[in-house]
Amino acid sequence: MTGIQRQEAIKAALSNPDTVISANKFAKQFKVSRQTIVGDIALLRARGEQIIATPQGYRYQMKQQQHTILVVQHTAAQIADELMALVNAGVTVADVQVDHPVYGLLKGELAIQNTADVKQFIYRLEQTDGEPLSTLTNGLHMHQIEYEDVADLEQAKTALRQLNILYEN
Repeated sequence: MTGIQRQEAIKAALSNPDTVISANKFAKQFKVSRQTIVGDIALLRARGEQIIATPQGYRYQMKQQQHTILVVQHTAAQIADELMALVNAGVTVADVQVDHPVYGLLKGELAIQNTADVKQFIYRLEQTDGEPLSTLTNGLHMHQIEYEDVADLEQAKTALRQLNILYEN
């Protein structure tokens, strides 16, 4: 199989917007290295394909929704509560961002849409002893939130206020 054929197969495999496939799974399927798959994804992106990397794997960018940035501050122990409150309000947590004093804006893709995604994210943090980006900024961080209806955004803000973690004036 040529690189172009493999890239077309990757594109076809990701054609369903609900499909998320890891680089490792693609590597096993095509009997190539993970790094080869990462390169294939980079080439597809360079050709205009809207493929994003999430903690769960690669997927196509979902339909364009409304989005905004929410600023929050909390401890690492409150991450699950924060994310559950957001997905239960009907919004997607697209990313996490921190304003680092040396490196500037640091961003991590999340694409957390439901409670299963939250549980998987928390599991990965625990299993890898990973440190959340917010530990770099004393818990202060931002999330890009995607939503279909303004009511969902307002419900998300209300839920974060109830947790006393929404950073507001």
